Amino acid sequence: MRRSSTRKTGSALPVNPSSGSSDTYRSASSKAVSKEVERIDNLFYAYADASSGLIDPEGIESFCSDLEVDYTDVRILMLAWKMKAEKQGYFTLEEWRRGLKALHADTISKLKKSLSELEKEVARPTNFSDFYSYSFRYCLTEDKQKCIDIESACELLDLVLGFQFRPQVDKLVEYLKHQRDYKVINMDQWTSFLRFCNEINFPSLDNYDAELAWPLILDNFVEWIREKQS
Repeated sequence: MRRSSTRKTGSALPVNPSSGSSDTYRSASSKAVSKEVERIDNLFYAYADASSGLIDPEGIESFCSDLEVDYTDVRILMLAWKMKAEKQGYFTLEEWRRGLKALHADTISKLKKSLSELEKEVARPTNFSDFYSYSFRYCLTEDKQKCIDIESACELLDLVLGFQFRPQVDKLVEYLKHQRDYKVINMDQWTSFLRFCNEINFPSLDNYDAELAWPLILDNFVEWIREKQS
């Protein structure tokens, strides 16, 4: 006689006791992120021009005033770097979100506190190299522009490099304003200035070798210093 199969019915599936709390946590976390983005957006629109939908130079000046930082302060350039802002003097909503979310700053008060951490982040060698190159590109305000004028280069060197290499920057700015061979600076020359500051003993210049791959402008700069020293 065939045995009839017996099967229990109505048995509950195993339940993970932590799944409910996990879902609750994810939901709360998602809501918190949503609220943060909302506050970041509201902060953006407090400074944005209604017609363009951008924070323009006037909006940036107002933003800096609330931040209690001068608009020429290097930390504003650091903020632009963090946002990956493409156009000098303007912030898009996407750029604004990118920077402020990375800094976990959705209020002016939090932004003020985050500036010192941003300075430390930029000061790391790999980050600083990227920031230094970015600062040059940020100053290229015209389409297909590849160089910046000497006066702007001097101001930018003082801003982004002066706090690390003051003696070198002062002497380089003096030379750039003195010489008459160059009216503009390109990216290769710009990045070579940083390499020079990092690698060459100053003011002795005893390890500078003109036979190596230095731009001619630095050969001339070193020659100018040595003539003054002698």
